[in-house]
Amino acid sequence: MAVIPSGNTCFAQWGIRPQLMLRSYSANRAPLSQFGLTSDVRQLAAQSSSLFSRGTLPLSFYAGSCRRSPHRRGARLVVRADTDYYSVLGVSRNASKSEIKSAYRKLARNYHPDVNKEQGAEQKFKDISNAYEVLSDDEKRSLYDKYGEAGVKGAGMGSGDFTNPMDIFESIFEGMGMGGMGGMGMGGRGSRNRPVDGQDEYYNLILNFKEAVFGVEKEIEITRLESCSTCNGSGAKPGTTPSKCTTCGGQGQVVSSARTPLGVFQQVMTCSSCGGTGEISTPCNTCSGDGRVRRTKRISLKVPAGVDSGSRLRVRSEGNSGRRGGSPGDLFVVIDVIPDPVLKRDDTNVLYTCKVSYIDAILGTTIKVPTVDGMVDLKIPAGTQPNTTLVMAKKGVPYLNKSNMRGDQLVRVQVEIPKRLSSEERKLVEQLADLSKGKATASRR
Repeated sequence: MAVIPSGNTCFAQWGIRPQLMLRSYSANRAPLSQFGLTSDVRQLAAQSSSLFSRGTLPLSFYAGSCRRSPHRRGARLVVRADTDYYSVLGVSRNASKSEIKSAYRKLARNYHPDVNKEQGAEQKFKDISNAYEVLSDDEKRSLYDKYGEAGVKGAGMGSGDFTNPMDIFESIFEGMGMGGMGGMGMGGRGSRNRPVDGQDEYYNLILNFKEAVFGVEKEIEITRLESCSTCNGSGAKPGTTPSKCTTCGGQGQVVSSARTPLGVFQQVMTCSSCGGTGEISTPCNTCSGDGRVRRTKRISLKVPAGVDSGSRLRVRSEGNSGRRGGSPGDLFVVIDVIPDPVLKRDDTNVLYTCKVSYIDAILGTTIKVPTVDGMVDLKIPAGTQPNTTLVMAKKGVPYLNKSNMRGDQLVRVQVEIPKRLSSEERKLVEQLADLSKGKATASRR
């Protein structure tokens, strides 16, 4: 007799393969913690799924005991929470786009691999960049807020294409070491022989201020996993023939049994000998059985005008190769811009501060100011007040993917007041003051 527990309901069948039984729990009957599940299990009940109604606890699986208490004997399976992108960037869920961008820039500079050599800094930088990519995009952020990490990866849990709703559960249990749902009549071994897409690769590219403004073509060197040419990606030594795994009998799964007061409980797990493929082969000497080897490649990259720190360029199919004929991943180039010591950037505008004497501010003058295009004459109108901002139209940064459109350069004028005057200068200023007082007295009459 095999006992298959589902939630706090147990059922047994004799002489037939056990079938999956689902039972929903209303959210207002009992807190999720009573069943030992994290709150993010609600993600399975997304609007795009027709399996469960909204606001219900979709599924609860226990091994060993069928009682509610999580302290009973036996294993407990918990669906782990997704990555919290807001926590990764250290912002609140209602943070504005500018706050998200500011938080990303600060963290990116701290954890950039070229700056931070500590262990784990590179992975932290990738996590930060991934969180920023989602939260800085209104559409992706909306999907993430509704459905969590699965929402921005596509329908379902993980990166698979779940055309069959039950593939969702198969993916979950495979990740938990349950060997898929093959033990429940869903063909687990076949799912493990499906093509597996390759993972994405990341490259950090540092640009100077002018390169980011006007764009540049760079040749970069990347390392990635490529299909092994010796075994053609199979992982098996050329000239050898795979044999059936003796541990699982070619099923790709093994069953462990445990006797309980209710009968014998069986748990299906991935075969550790063959990795779930059902076959044992002599590993390739070149790739050690992985089917892929890490190689270095140089590629030419065209960076468009207007990129900024945090911009991500996607180069399709330049990531790691897939397994068993799976599609290769993509290459994401993360941009980091070295600030200019004089010109400051604010989105597509360039900020600059100039200083003029009080005489020039009163009488007006023409000065030369630096711009991204070089030195340009700027007219200071007579009577310019301190902290006045003058606009130099279309002297800013080109719009990303719209190089024919540019921002402006904003020049803030600081009027310098001398702290010391010569005796002659003082007399002239006093005469000017007397003239001003005379004009003020005449105006009152």
